[in-house]
Amino acid sequence: MKNSSQVSYFTLAAYLDRGDVKFLYFVVLLTAYVLIICSNLFLMVVICMNRSLHEPMYMFLLSLFVNELYGSTGLFPFLLVQILSDLHTVAAPLCFLQVFIIYSYGGVEYLSLTAMSYDRYVAVCCPLRYKTLMTADRTATLIVLTWSYPLVLITVMVCLSSSLQLCGNVIDKVYCDNYSVVKLSCSDASVNNIYGLVTTFCTIVFPLILIIFTYIKIFRVCLHGSKQTRQKAISTCAPHLAVLLNFSFGACFETLQSRFDMSRVPTVLRIFLSLYSGFLLPPLLNPLIYGGLDLIQKMKKCFWFPRVSDTLLPVVLF
Repeated sequence: MKNSSQVSYFTLAAYLDRGDVKFLYFVVLLTAYVLIICSNLFLMVVICMNRSLHEPMYMFLLSLFVNELYGSTGLFPFLLVQILSDLHTVAAPLCFLQVFIIYSYGGVEYLSLTAMSYDRYVAVCCPLRYKTLMTADRTATLIVLTWSYPLVLITVMVCLSSSLQLCGNVIDKVYCDNYSVVKLSCSDASVNNIYGLVTTFCTIVFPLILIIFTYIKIFRVCLHGSKQTRQKAISTCAPHLAVLLNFSFGACFETLQSRFDMSRVPTVLRIFLSLYSGFLLPPLLNPLIYGGLDLIQKMKKCFWFPRVSDTLLPVVLF
């Protein structure tokens, strides 16, 4: 019986030896990672440099873009190295660090979307009180909570997992996953399982309930409001809902894959859905969605852009 501190490395068994095709995978992932860095960094610089964007909604977006870089950097360089490697192993400390980054990334993502939904709720349902309710101090407090809350929860989860007694070191995934490590335990892991469910509820289910509640309130106002109010609500809330649905699909698939037997699903499909919906699409899609017409129009005040017809802007962007 081995203690986890005696397990020097984990073996990632989901990698498939595809010969020269691995170089194609490497180029595709490297291109995606470069696009993620450039698009998120660009919008972060725009928001920081343009004073007209120093508003609550854009501060939440800034936090969201930072989280996209944080989560992507915790996964993509690791995947790129593993793709070119003949031995798909990872040192135990690095594996637990990756677990911490991936899970905290997911928690911060959901809580960022929750803070943004609250901001939209105040803007649509209480427009006259918006500046009073969404002050700079409250915005900063929400951003701090968005980061500190999941970081504390995930730190405890990783500490519990790293203290387990393990009877193996093979993980059937392309990256380190907390529940995959817990399943290797040959001691009682009931505390880990219970705490994992509690963490899932606190970082995914509870924020999702709050988001649904705020949007029910927003839709009620839209139903009884004017046509202009409905158009404003749709234009501000539609991008948020698109991002939420996309990331929720990825989180749901990851939860199901960790907790249930997915051996009937082809390995390639499992890997694709796991990476694409949870880690690849959100960092690429969010800058595209939120870097829309409103942000471009505000950016013109700070940066020079070629004159483009407003009717052509949606085509250029999307």
